[in-house]
Amino acid sequence: MVGDIQSGTGQSPSSPPPSPGHLTSPPQSLVWLSGPVCSPARLCLASILTVRSYLNNIMVLHPLKSADWVIISIIGVGSIAIFLFSSFAQYMLAPPPGESLFWLLSLLLNLIGYATIFVPGYYVLQYVRKTNYLETGPASLLQPLVRLFVKGAETDIIEAEVNLLKGETETQAERVMVKTVYQEGMSLLFCAMGLLGSYSTWGYLQEKIMTTNYVDSLGNKGKFNDSQFLVFVNRILAFALALIVIMMRRQPRHKAPLFKYSYCSFSNIMSSWCQYEALKYVSFPTQVLAKASKIIPVMLMGKVVSKKKYEYYEYVVAVLISVGMVAFLMGNDDGKKADSTTTFSGFVILIGYMGFDSFTSNWQGELFSEYKMSSIQMMAGVNLFSCLLTSVSLLQQGVFYTSLMFMSQYSRFLLDCIILSLCSACGQLFIYYTIGTFGPVAFVIIMTVRQVFAVVISCIVFHHALAPIAIIGIFIIFSALFLKTYCGYRMKVMKKNMAAGGKI
Repeated sequence: MVGDIQSGTGQSPSSPPPSPGHLTSPPQSLVWLSGPVCSPARLCLASILTVRSYLNNIMVLHPLKSADWVIISIIGVGSIAIFLFSSFAQYMLAPPPGESLFWLLSLLLNLIGYATIFVPGYYVLQYVRKTNYLETGPASLLQPLVRLFVKGAETDIIEAEVNLLKGETETQAERVMVKTVYQEGMSLLFCAMGLLGSYSTWGYLQEKIMTTNYVDSLGNKGKFNDSQFLVFVNRILAFALALIVIMMRRQPRHKAPLFKYSYCSFSNIMSSWCQYEALKYVSFPTQVLAKASKIIPVMLMGKVVSKKKYEYYEYVVAVLISVGMVAFLMGNDDGKKADSTTTFSGFVILIGYMGFDSFTSNWQGELFSEYKMSSIQMMAGVNLFSCLLTSVSLLQQGVFYTSLMFMSQYSRFLLDCIILSLCSACGQLFIYYTIGTFGPVAFVIIMTVRQVFAVVISCIVFHHALAPIAIIGIFIIFSALFLKTYCGYRMKVMKKNMAAGGKI
């Protein structure tokens, strides 16, 4: 950086300082993007200058040292060993021609693929910590990347930007306060329509892709079966969209070690995989109501992970949801038609979904409270590891090739995947914007209404028959969700009033 400034002024390091009467131009700022929005020309210029600055930094670094070669060896040998084991497992577990792999065996192969990243990463992390790799010796080519993944940004750099971000936050708060009631209402309506439209379409396409046959131009029928590929398609677009938003809008300095995103990324992948895979065994309304019932595992996981305490009304809501779920299952005709093995598999997968999803929300909450990153940075970090894990597993199993062949044969499937990914990515942005602008209460109400819409659309389009007791169960579940939202809002108002009274 110093070299850049000196070369720009035309002076060598040994040249004498300029005379007092000679005016020198001040050093130029290296912040190429400023403000909430930048033009395409500035975006291209920023990309070029960033690459140039990165290359200049690399040129002044020392070459690889012995510790770097140890890290590269751990990653290389570990990845190759697990890849060979994965190939052997695929050969041993391969189903007969024309049959699909049982979900438990498919899950096992996926986990072996994820181990290609996790196992070498774990040993690299232990090696870096035990040898004080980041504190010893001169900086090398590999050290900045290792620091980014293991340690994150330095704390003193973070503190230097607090005042700048605080001023920008205050300016944004003033803009929000200027909005009229009409503007607030239109903004809330926009959020509601965005969430309802994105996730209603997303839910419809989920059930369509996993439960219906596609027809090509010659009349041949085919059914797509790989849930992991759909997870990858969703995550790659969400990751790209998050990067675009980060480039277009100023973000707080990121300080969290990247490896900490891997935990909630893995649980997020698993919950999404369970969500798609469960549709092979249970109906979509059953899955939606199981999601509504996830408050129970979320409360249990909150007790274990975060040592949280819950109010009495939350336990009442959990009981009401359980009663409603039992009533729905008793009156669900799809469950009566399915055999016991299929139904059991579906419910095991749904339990896995609720467990992984509850861990994801609790772990993300801990990261938010500890590192204060923005929601878009969280979205980018989680989806980065999601793309990495799923792509490696798909490449090992050869599913990339078969899925792309299926896309080329059934053009409608390609269109459905694109719309599915767009709805998922845009839905995540609507979630962050709605929570940031109107708070979690408004968001929960909108998403509860969305679940009602999803059940109604599924029953109409895919002809799911429901007995009266099942409809009563649905009513109990959604009434309990609205009760939880109302009681939570009232508790916050009471605590705020009590705090204000105590100050007086």
